[in-house]
Amino acid sequence: MRRRILKMMIVTLAAMGLLLGLPMTVLTWQWMSQEVRDNLSQSLKRMSEHVLAEEAAGRGVPPEQLDLDQFRLLIPAGGRLTLRSSYIDARGDTRYRSRELGDAQEGGSIAESVSLGPHSELTLEIPDEAVRPQQFVAIGILLVVITGAVSGGAIVAVLTARRLSDPLTDVAARAAAMARGDFSSDWPRYGIDELDRVAEALSDANREIALRLEREGEIVGDVSHQLRSRLTAVHLRLDELTLHDDAAVVAEAEAGLEQVERLSRELDEMVAASREDSGSKGAIDADVVVSTLVGDFEPAFRARRRELVSEVEGRIPLIAGKPGRLREALSVLIDNSLQHGGGTTTVRVSNLPAAEMVRVTVADEGPGIPDDIALAVFRRGFSGGSRSGVGLSLSRALVEADGGRLDLASRRPAVFSIVVPTLARTSPAITRDRVPHR
Repeated sequence: MRRRILKMMIVTLAAMGLLLGLPMTVLTWQWMSQEVRDNLSQSLKRMSEHVLAEEAAGRGVPPEQLDLDQFRLLIPAGGRLTLRSSYIDARGDTRYRSRELGDAQEGGSIAESVSLGPHSELTLEIPDEAVRPQQFVAIGILLVVITGAVSGGAIVAVLTARRLSDPLTDVAARAAAMARGDFSSDWPRYGIDELDRVAEALSDANREIALRLEREGEIVGDVSHQLRSRLTAVHLRLDELTLHDDAAVVAEAEAGLEQVERLSRELDEMVAASREDSGSKGAIDADVVVSTLVGDFEPAFRARRRELVSEVEGRIPLIAGKPGRLREALSVLIDNSLQHGGGTTTVRVSNLPAAEMVRVTVADEGPGIPDDIALAVFRRGFSGGSRSGVGLSLSRALVEADGGRLDLASRRPAVFSIVVPTLARTSPAITRDRVPHR
């Protein structure tokens, strides 16, 4: 930002220096020449006034007989005064005679003339080299002034760029800190109205986000406490059932205890994830996620006399993502297949090595999705049944948060496809995390 402002302002100053400096240099050069001409004209005027004054006093002589020595003091250094006269000879031809006073002129010269009558002319001239020092001095002074103006403008540009870029850099750094979860720093004011309004808006957002996070933390803590209390009570009841004489009751009680323990571990992981500050992704085994979900949903499918199977095609690499996002998205798809699909539901995991992606599809043998609602199934709030209408929308958001994509690959039968990047495609700084279970 600072470099761009400096570059723009310095280029503008340089352009103004060129646009003004070149014409002013030419004008100064010509002005010095004109000043010399004016001085020569002034000297000739004084000479002509002297001749007229002598004539008025009755002491005048013909111009061709004029004594040039009396004008020696009016001749500039290195100059020459020339008296040129014309006359008619015996044969009637016009002849010219001239007399000079001063140094001979070689090369170019600057000359001015005045008429002393119908047949005489007085010329005063000096060499061009006599004017050059004055012209160079004037142009040097002009260049010094232009350079000083451009340098002053450059200093102003540096100060202005710093005054603009430093607050912007500070705001960007403060916004980045807020994005990392640091809500403790204050938002200063910079004396720039527009920037102060931005800082004020971000400060309000900072306070609002901090307040919401605090409230969410309190809610998570309360929910965690309540759930742990209820899980503890259920665990105690099931523990008592394990002492029952009926072996079937004991088996069901032990299965219930296992589910309670898994739910307790998942609750701990969810609470830890909600308080996690790091934004880094983890390495997740898609095969483990799918097999776990299939095992969890199998009893529900069997109760409806349906089958849920999983298929793994080839060696599946680890995928990059937050623990739980893929699981939640697949849970919604499998649950939708259970509620609205039919026949066997197949969860297929395949590797796409060319794109460094892993694809997970959920397909069933039901009637599929009608064409009139196929384009709206991912819209938030849309519901094809009695649900809230946020499942598919939330699933797509979770998948996209990990850099993947969730799409409807086929309408009849319904096939949903999740494509997520592998660990090799993302940053090598990712560390492997345990996949939370449903």
